[in-house]
Amino acid sequence: MTKPFFKSIILCILSTAIMNSIRSADKVLPNFSKDTVQKNMTKEGFKMIFNDEFNDAILNSKNWFEFYLPQWSSRLASAPQYSIKDGNLVLNITQDQKAWCIEFNGEVKVSSLQTGVYAGAVGTGYGQHQFAPNLKVRECQPVDRKFVPQYGYFEIRAKAIKSCSNIVSLWMIGFEDSPDKSAEICVFEVKGAGVKSNKAIIGYGLHKFNDPRLKEEFYEESFNIDATEYHIYAVDWTRQYIDFFLDGILVKRINQSPCYPMQLMLGIYEVPVKKGNADDKIYPKNFVVDYIRAYKRDETK
Repeated sequence: MTKPFFKSIILCILSTAIMNSIRSADKVLPNFSKDTVQKNMTKEGFKMIFNDEFNDAILNSKNWFEFYLPQWSSRLASAPQYSIKDGNLVLNITQDQKAWCIEFNGEVKVSSLQTGVYAGAVGTGYGQHQFAPNLKVRECQPVDRKFVPQYGYFEIRAKAIKSCSNIVSLWMIGFEDSPDKSAEICVFEVKGAGVKSNKAIIGYGLHKFNDPRLKEEFYEESFNIDATEYHIYAVDWTRQYIDFFLDGILVKRINQSPCYPMQLMLGIYEVPVKKGNADDKIYPKNFVVDYIRAYKRDETK
């Protein structure tokens, strides 16, 4: 989720021509019911290593940190707005919410959770996810790993939103305890500007950042789905390749792979725009997540 990325969404919103230029050929999927929940939590050949069904009244603190890249701002400034209702996590952007990091990310608002945190000393440039040049650590962060796996199958069932200023995403970043361990696997990313009633542009793929072993391989493609309804987005991350799935259908294989532990990042983002749509005026903006599950291959079989 780089600073140039946020600039790109603004350009995308302002120009239909630019929107059309990033579209590849439509991916036609089989017809799925709107309620595509998978009640069977087992997966053949895999063992579950992480899951959150959001069935409890409070967020599971064993799974999640309630902040977003706090080293570049603070835990207080980057704390998310959210609720848990009817077995769903609802991450919110509220109208009066403050920007999470004005110094380095301008007026962007974020409500996000993550499963690990690493940063160097205050005043240094060492920390996770170098989304802008000349970043400096502003708040000391104890190093911690709640869930930082290496390889596995990761799945989310969620609803996107269609307001032009908003983005929702599940992504994974290297723990970055050394600068080269910095790649990002984007499980899915939906920009509201690309959501129509029966079609949506879905982002997915790999960002290399400072990993010299990888090449950039990120895609934005149009799918015949209503992204504001529930859909299941997933990746199978192996030593040799990463497979990307939408509603159980293989969409793309990337024949390269980060070779170090990565953590989950789950969030909704709001980028100020000059021109939006009617949905941009409605608050709160809600990113609804039914569940997140992760599995590791069962080597005993």
